[in-house]
Amino acid sequence: GLPYAFASHFAPAELDHALEVYRTRFQPSAQLDKPYVMLGLNVSAAPTDAEAKLLFSSLQQAFVNLRSGRPGQLPPPVENYDRDLDPMAKTMLAQALSCAVVGSPETVRQGIDAFVRRTGADELMVTAQIFDHAARVRSYEILAHVHKSMSKAA
Repeated sequence: GLPYAFASHFAPAELDHALEVYRTRFQPSAQLDKPYVMLGLNVSAAPTDAEAKLLFSSLQQAFVNLRSGRPGQLPPPVENYDRDLDPMAKTMLAQALSCAVVGSPETVRQGIDAFVRRTGADELMVTAQIFDHAARVRSYEILAHVHKSMSKAA
C-alpha cells in the first residue's frame, strides 16, 4: 500500500519484472488506494541530437570504466565515443543505459512519452550525468520546458 521507486536509470534489466511484482502484489492502504510508480531515467538534453549524444558520452564512458573495474570521476565527453567500442562494451552499454533519453527537445519529448507509456510511470526521477555543469543545467532547463509543454498538451 505504498508508492514504489525503482532505479531503472542504472538497473533497467529488472524494470519490467519489478513493476509486475509491485503492481500484482499491491494492496490498498490508508496511504494509497492504487499503485504509484516512480522511475529513474537518464536524460541528456541539448539543442541538437548531436550535442546531446556528445554530452551522453560521459555517462557511457563512466559505465564502461565502472564495469571494467576502473571506477572514477565522470570523464569529459568524447566525440563518437561509441563508434570504436568493442562489441562487448557496446552490448553492455545498450543494456545498462537502455532507460535513457538523449537528444534535442523534440527527441526528449518523444522519448519520455514513450517511456511513460511503456512503463505506466506516475512520476520520473531524472538524472543527467553531464560533465560540464552549464551543459547539465541547460539539459535540465530543456527538460523542464519539455515537461511544461507535455503538461499543457495532456
